[in-house]
Amino acid sequence: MAASTDPLERLEATLGVGVPVPTRRMLIIVNPYATTVSDRLKNLVVYALRGRYQVEAVDTEARDHATELCREAARQGYDVVVAFGGDGTVNEAANGLAGSDTALSCLPGGRTNVYCRMLGIPTDVVDATEHLLELAHDWRPRRVDIGFVNDRKFLFSAGAGLDASVVERVDAHPHLKARLGEWYYTWTALRTFNRSYLLNPPRLEADLGDEQVPGVTVLVQNSAPYTYFGNRPVHGGEGATLESGDLSGVVLRRLRPIDVPTFIWRALSKRARIVRHRRIQGFAGLHGLSVSSLDDRPLPLQVDGDYIGEAQEATFGVTARGIAVVA
Repeated sequence: MAASTDPLERLEATLGVGVPVPTRRMLIIVNPYATTVSDRLKNLVVYALRGRYQVEAVDTEARDHATELCREAARQGYDVVVAFGGDGTVNEAANGLAGSDTALSCLPGGRTNVYCRMLGIPTDVVDATEHLLELAHDWRPRRVDIGFVNDRKFLFSAGAGLDASVVERVDAHPHLKARLGEWYYTWTALRTFNRSYLLNPPRLEADLGDEQVPGVTVLVQNSAPYTYFGNRPVHGGEGATLESGDLSGVVLRRLRPIDVPTFIWRALSKRARIVRHRRIQGFAGLHGLSVSSLDDRPLPLQVDGDYIGEAQEATFGVTARGIAVVA
């Protein structure tokens, strides 16, 4: 008989396996509104993981609730916190765990799950659960870098300008975001560009230390790629990794309609490099940079694909080995 393709039936089939008594404490932070999360799936995941961990699970109730829960988990000495949701939930968890000895891990519950992929955690929730079960016998937490912009930390990317404006508009329509995914991002990006960045875009300046670069958008990365379009990586800056202790990124000087197709092609290409685009200036090997408004319009900001508001100036940096992870 062929194996079931239903993830819930597959997860149920993994239960009931005899294992040693669990000793490590795990807190699962669940975003009940994430794209692929349901009560039944959550209960099965928790039940499966209780075979190898002392598990507690808590649903988030509001924005930044995951951060508060993780700070308390670190104070209580949990071995690991698992963020079960999208990259926004993982980011909130990281903001509560940074600097502590409690490790961060994640289960894919969003549409893109960038940090799961970066850590090598499967993007299928059943495979990811089995992966976490196996880690109980090969427990090797490690410390990786974590970036920050002003007082908010990020795990893989942050931005000021167009990308943050797009994220703000996408987050305002969560049902379309969940249903259409990257295609809704693309449509929103083109619409935002035509409305706000074509004729009179907000002007900013990136201070890269030895050079000041004017532009309309700055993308900053703590690792690579910048994000994913389906299964295809979207490239931006070059050089930074989760353990390199520095930042990379790009400054978008100006973008005209004629440049959009080549910009998208380079971002998605395996060979062409976006830093070679004529409207782009790349940077790498930086430990910090600042971005400020040139026209008194506040800069929209995003971290790990989550809109966090506006500021007249944004200071980016990185804390080497600033967070523990297990994956």
